[in-house]
Amino acid sequence: MKSNFTLLFTLFFFTSLAQTLKPDSIKKLEDVTVKGYYNNQTLIRSVSAVNVIDSSLIKNQPSSSLVSMLNTVPGVRMEERSPGSYRLSLRGSLLRSPFGIRNIKIYIDDFPLTDAGGNTYLNALDVSAVGMMEIYKGPEANIFGANTGGAILITPPTINNNEISVSATGGSYGLFHQTASIKQQYKKYSFSFSEGYQRSDGYRQNSAMDRKYFQTLQQWNYSNAGSLKAFAFYSDLNYETPGGLTAAQLDLSPKLARPATSTLPGAISQQAAIYNKTIYGGIANSYQISQRLKHVIALFTSYTDFKNPFITNYEQRYESTFGLRTFLEYAQTKENFKFNAQIGLESSATKSQINNFNNNGGEATAMQASDRLKASQDFAYLRLNFDILNKFLIELASSLNFYRYNYESYFPVVISSKQRKFDAQFMPKAALSYLITSDFSARASISKGYSPPTIAEVRSSDNNINNDLQAELGWNYELGLRYKTKNNRFYAAGNLFTYRLKDAIVRRLNQNDTEYFINAGGTKQQGIELETILWIIRNNSSFLTGLQWRSNYTFSHFRFENFVNGTINFSGNKLTGVPESILVNSLEFNFPKSFYLFVQHNYTSSIPLNDNNTVFAKRYHLVESKFGIKNLSVNKIHLDLFMGVNNLLNVKYSLGNDLNAANGRYFNPAAGINFYTGLSIQL
Repeated sequence: MKSNFTLLFTLFFFTSLAQTLKPDSIKKLEDVTVKGYYNNQTLIRSVSAVNVIDSSLIKNQPSSSLVSMLNTVPGVRMEERSPGSYRLSLRGSLLRSPFGIRNIKIYIDDFPLTDAGGNTYLNALDVSAVGMMEIYKGPEANIFGANTGGAILITPPTINNNEISVSATGGSYGLFHQTASIKQQYKKYSFSFSEGYQRSDGYRQNSAMDRKYFQTLQQWNYSNAGSLKAFAFYSDLNYETPGGLTAAQLDLSPKLARPATSTLPGAISQQAAIYNKTIYGGIANSYQISQRLKHVIALFTSYTDFKNPFITNYEQRYESTFGLRTFLEYAQTKENFKFNAQIGLESSATKSQINNFNNNGGEATAMQASDRLKASQDFAYLRLNFDILNKFLIELASSLNFYRYNYESYFPVVISSKQRKFDAQFMPKAALSYLITSDFSARASISKGYSPPTIAEVRSSDNNINNDLQAELGWNYELGLRYKTKNNRFYAAGNLFTYRLKDAIVRRLNQNDTEYFINAGGTKQQGIELETILWIIRNNSSFLTGLQWRSNYTFSHFRFENFVNGTINFSGNKLTGVPESILVNSLEFNFPKSFYLFVQHNYTSSIPLNDNNTVFAKRYHLVESKFGIKNLSVNKIHLDLFMGVNNLLNVKYSLGNDLNAANGRYFNPAAGINFYTGLSIQL
């Protein structure tokens, strides 16, 4: 591992190359800033391990999925076992997430998308709903509530001018994705309405996907001091689940859905699928009380109708969430000193009505179980920021977290309402960054993470309420460096971290594929994350107006600690589902007349698929490319034309394996080489 640590420092050797490049004649790019929840800072000075995905990155990636885009970020791994079935981890494994997203706090605009039960329906969003992302890696429980993985802040597309836009994309395996939006800005009021429709037949049997999506954002600046914002979306998402294959079935035909066995039916005959209808809404008010004092309050609510016909049962869930987030901010600025303080709280509650039935060919029949659960998650936080001499940036933050859930059962055994209450947890963070020069910074941080079991883990598909699960918690220590040239032609960043997690929650499967969860002792997670951006050519060639190279590298030395299950000791084994190395390189060529070519290569090393480390997914190389012309003007109409290819090398791999799968059904094969083309129009 020591040899890999040197990469953190050899990365900055290339700064000498960047400094020899001649300054270009175009306007310098603005410094990237991060919001960090109402406390803007330039990226180079941020005290957190944060990455920004903006519109310039989004436009190069396929518009039908977030997977390729998020996998360009070091320390992030996103999977899609079949179209629409997202899984996501930040500096961790997917042991807790058979599908969906847990252990990460996600916000969209000012509102938490993650419910009080710890689940996030990120796949409910259309890709067009994302204007920008800030990804905070490592525990951020001090200001974003219970998490041990990190937080993601999603900003919808901004309303900068009056615009009507439509787009359509078609591709292999029946892919069709259409979007439309209208944005209108007045003096004190602005709004946007957008919709998206996406469908796909899928690469495998029983892997079709269909999503209808509507979203609106409204903002009214009712005075010089106050603004009112409303956000809402509706998503109707259906996707089929083909299920995992054994190695023998994979060799026979990767397009197969999970076949029947002598004891269990197959995915096709059971019409295995997910049906998710979600409506979400929030309203936020921001008011500048005085020059130094500001108050923000946000109310949010959601309702989800969720159905999942599966091999062994048919689950119906009805979930409703209501909550608020509010804080008071004080800011003071002097010549060589800036001070910012926030004190606030977030409170949310999610009610879940969960019913399980026998599944007879996609129809719910006799009841298996019926339960009601209510999760309540509350935390209060205090955050202090000190900016000294425009060089030292110090952040001291903490939160006090409360979590409990109530449960009652109606079938097959009646259990009256009971409550399980977790001990209050204090989650501190101390971090600083220092500008060694105006373009070179160093940072360090220590933070504590905390993540109680989610409702989907307490009451999993084995239909039992598991009150033995303990919350994960641990301490994260990290160092970081960032460097950029004055003309912004070169940027490099590196993170070095070690994270000790106790009572890690892992998933287990019974022989009939029903799941349950246990605490796995602990994990020791050490890693390196490197990021490099270099404009090799920028506006100084008649043939090539721009050439940008990006390179991101993730090294994960993650191991189990003190993990004994039955008679088997897993201590020292590689953490299940985590590749040791991921290297992503891309080149963006900009030609005259607004033509562009984007090429990206992703190398992912082998992945352990069970805690024994006896089965591994093979390493793979993914190459994708996109070619197009942007901002082609016809009168007042702007056109973007593009075409792309995914998996150019036609590699056989799984983009989302089933971990610790029963009877060896680990593999969910991804599509081979496939193509897409599209057109977008802006008025």
